[in-house]
Amino acid sequence: MKLGTTAVVLGGSAAGVCSAGALARHFERVLVLERDDLPAEAEHRRGVPQSKHPHFLLNSGRRAINELFPGFEDELIARGGLHLMPSMDAGYLQGEGWSARKSSSMTMIYSSRILIERVLRDHVRRHENVTVREGVTVRGLATRGGGTPNGEVTGVRFATAAGEDHVEADIVVDALGRGSAVGEWLVAAGWPAAPVQTLDAKVTYTSRWYDLPSASERPESWWWKHLVIMPTEGKGEHPPEHEYLVNFFPIEGNRAIACMGSWGLAMPRTTEEFVASARRVRTPVFAAAMDRSTPTSEVHLTRATGNKWRRYDRWQHPPRGLVFVGDSICAFNPFYAQGLSSASSSALLLRDQLAIATEQGSQLDAGFYARLLTAQRTRLKVPWGLAMARDRGYECAVGTEQLPEWRRRIVAALSDPAFRFIVGAAREDDVVDQHFARVFNLDEPIGDMLKSPRVLAGLLRYQVRSALGRHRVPFGFDPQAEPPATDYSMPGGGASPVTASAR
Repeated sequence: MKLGTTAVVLGGSAAGVCSAGALARHFERVLVLERDDLPAEAEHRRGVPQSKHPHFLLNSGRRAINELFPGFEDELIARGGLHLMPSMDAGYLQGEGWSARKSSSMTMIYSSRILIERVLRDHVRRHENVTVREGVTVRGLATRGGGTPNGEVTGVRFATAAGEDHVEADIVVDALGRGSAVGEWLVAAGWPAAPVQTLDAKVTYTSRWYDLPSASERPESWWWKHLVIMPTEGKGEHPPEHEYLVNFFPIEGNRAIACMGSWGLAMPRTTEEFVASARRVRTPVFAAAMDRSTPTSEVHLTRATGNKWRRYDRWQHPPRGLVFVGDSICAFNPFYAQGLSSASSSALLLRDQLAIATEQGSQLDAGFYARLLTAQRTRLKVPWGLAMARDRGYECAVGTEQLPEWRRRIVAALSDPAFRFIVGAAREDDVVDQHFARVFNLDEPIGDMLKSPRVLAGLLRYQVRSALGRHRVPFGFDPQAEPPATDYSMPGGGASPVTASAR
């Protein structure tokens, strides 16, 4: 049984394509309206400027997309995506120095955003009832009864090169991203303005693409595939670049994206400034990796990075016929790599709720949309809480979620030490590591992790062993040297005494 004749998705980026996949089995026709002319290959386009920066696809997002499009992950890897274990394949610099290599429970798929979208487009086009119309500008919504218990969205107005047009719809999905005007159109049609929660920590990041040297041309010390340099935690005199979060991020095609970002600092805009800043990062390994690679792009800078949650779930009478997915409802600081996974998880939630309605033979009435918003709120609370936990501590952060100064100082003083402590415990305790991986991948709220008696026991044991100086796995290796290649997850590898070069 189909739930309707026509579903319309506003926007053909990752959130929109995932939504189309969710709708395909429940409606006779799914129409995706996209402003850009979509490239045939994995290429950048105007509507997704953030594609020029690194994108992590967290495990929750991987699973959601695979459920929407079976075989997606295998195809992404077949086209060059890398399936890696960060704790073994990444050089990770935090605190006073490099962390040790060891196996863990967390793996990730590394690829560019443009490859992810290319594979998604290929999958959605295999649905015969999905049509993607390109070069379309959405102008507004057709509605009736705005703001009343029976208020609903009934269609979409749009423009093409041939002129103005419209389509009637049983359901419309807003996947227009951070800049979506749907909320404004609804207010004009009679609905109240939705409350909006915001916090902008003034994050700016800048990236440049590189071709990597061939395997035979790389030095023996270059065992790693990914470099992560966390901001310095010490106070005192140091270059601003020591406050940067830095990635040398591997993608398909033997390439990498060099990325530097910060909270509240000016970032390099030119290639000369980019290279100069890289040389002042707190380890020389990052600039050395760039020197051994061949740049293939200019410098790309992004500043539209604030957290923003449009609280449509707080409406007394949400409109029937309208769903919000991705950044159009909740956008995050991209440093935390939550956007793609949250969008795909919301699309999967939509599919599941539509399946329940189909099984029960029920209509998509006001109760359906209210239930969907409530379920979506529960899911969004997890990534939102993680973003707030760190961004609220920055003095430069502004918005509705900005804390009083005394509380901000407490958050700033506690958030980094707490994060380092949990990371340290996860390094030495497999159960803590498993829970922390689930939190990082948006599979478990951090509050649930901290309610686990076994996790609490692991944290306490780590605290005691740290006080006694008895670490199973060394850390704090000299940041001026290459990341250590030793695998401390091997039998006996973590049992040796801490060397003079490490804590």
